Amino acid sequence: MALPQGTTGSTMPRRQLGRQLRELRTRARMTTRLAARQLEWSEAKIWRIETGQTSLRSLDVEAMCKIYGAPEAVVAPLAALAKETKSRGWWTGYSDVIPEGFEVYIGLEEAARTVTTYENELVPGLLQTEDYARALITAACPELSAAEVDRRVRLRLTRQQLILRDEAPVQLDVVIAESVLWRRIGGPEVAAAQLDHLRRMCDRPNIRMQAVQSESEYHDGMATGHFVVLEFPEFSAGEQSEPPVVYIEAFTSSVYLDKAPEVDRYRSAFASIKAVSVDARALIEDARASLG
Repeated sequence: MALPQGTTGSTMPRRQLGRQLRELRTRARMTTRLAARQLEWSEAKIWRIETGQTSLRSLDVEAMCKIYGAPEAVVAPLAALAKETKSRGWWTGYSDVIPEGFEVYIGLEEAARTVTTYENELVPGLLQTEDYARALITAACPELSAAEVDRRVRLRLTRQQLILRDEAPVQLDVVIAESVLWRRIGGPEVAAAQLDHLRRMCDRPNIRMQAVQSESEYHDGMATGHFVVLEFPEFSAGEQSEPPVVYIEAFTSSVYLDKAPEVDRYRSAFASIKAVSVDARALIEDARASLG
């Protein structure tokens, strides 16, 4: 299965445009309330734009730049960027089965250079087998039809091409709790195949997999729970194309953090987790041996 090329969608342009518009508003010393009043919009719309949650027309960008007093040289590039906020990524074909808010994550993941994740309950989605993913989705979402489950599984498997492709695969640095290896999602046969897959993935040069043993001492993952840190390619001058993002998936909602102090805390937490982790190979093999 080949991942479509050149289909990063609108997520990154929306975030980049929103961030630059927020900076212009801040420099103009204008609150979101005042900006909304002058544009005859709601404050919620301003927030959605500045956080990259919505696409934008060039005319709207020009109107915002005007009230912010932006230099003329800035307006045209931002208006051009607005056109990119309407582009469609490959995953829009699955929009009917993508959980609310997760489309943003897929777009960020698609553009990422490295994905760093700690998982204390389940095998990370990028490393799940088809049968494991199907069993998990079926159990977690019993209201879905068989066709909807199948489409969610196909979406997950297509995302995995990011780490499996031959050219510039995403670098994946993952730490899992040892207990994840002993869960029998889908039954013994599915669990065994999943462990075999994890063992093979350990040998890929772009994947580093470690595990926290059940008898480990305290680490920050006990407080954070599952999280993902996404980092993006750098320009030739060493500047990042997009600030790093921390993604946290909760039961009823998801959180995206991109302020430097927040990202740094999660990087520190990951370092704490890795300090008590070991190479995952032997633990995977032990869990696999228990299944015969």
